[in-house]
Amino acid sequence: MVLKKIVFPVTICYTVFIAVVSLIKLNNLPDVKISFGDKIFHFVVYGGLTILWFYSFFLKFKKEFKTSILYAVVFSVVFGIILEVLQDRMTAYRALDVYDALSNTLGALLASAAIWFTKSLHVKNL
Repeated sequence: MVLKKIVFPVTICYTVFIAVVSLIKLNNLPDVKISFGDKIFHFVVYGGLTILWFYSFFLKFKKEFKTSILYAVVFSVVFGIILEVLQDRMTAYRALDVYDALSNTLGALLASAAIWFTKSLHVKNL
């Protein structure tokens, strides 16, 4: 299956992309007119990160279903917190935002719940 072959490289690229975008200065971006728009963005991005890491652990590293979910959530949450700290410590143009970390965590948890409740799709079809 193609997914088994590409999931890990895609996951690594996505993870690196998040790190780079989180630590560089983003100029000339349009203002988002949605209230809490950046928090929604964090929520969605880290939900996606959790799903990709789940598939990497489950398909590439052949971890059990529950273990894959746990590893994916822990990785995503810790990664998000580390990036928030690095933004505060390594850049003059970004700051640690607890609400970003909370949005990241909620996105990871919701993604893991979605994976859990669609377990039969993952186990039977993969």
